[in-house]
Amino acid sequence: QVQLVESGGGLVQAGGSLRLSCAASGRSFSSYAMAWFRQAPGKERKFVSEITRSGGRTYYSDSVKGRFTVSRDNAKNTLYLQMNSLKPEDTAVYYCAADPFSREGGPYKYVYWGQGTQVTVSS
Repeated sequence: QVQLVESGGGLVQAGGSLRLSCAASGRSFSSYAMAWFRQAPGKERKFVSEITRSGGRTYYSDSVKGRFTVSRDNAKNTLYLQMNSLKPEDTAVYYCAADPFSREGGPYKYVYWGQGTQVTVSS
């Protein structure tokens, strides 16, 4: 029922920037907590960033804190991830995820996932 489609991935040089988008279906986007995860080749999927329903609170993994910024536009049903100062270790498939059920503030359980978009950072 909830469909998520990522876009904006591509090839970028180290130190460059990229902005990912995640378009969500439905009329209840503003009630979803949203998050970004990533999976590098041969590695497990890991948490990147999270944002509450209203966008008032955000969270980041230590590896991206200070370089990435998560945001959302509820009027457009879209989640964003602005990635700056990219490093080769940021290379991964990036996935967006939605939690339509949990109460505000969590704990969250992400049950809907997009297909992912490839981000490759060259050195």
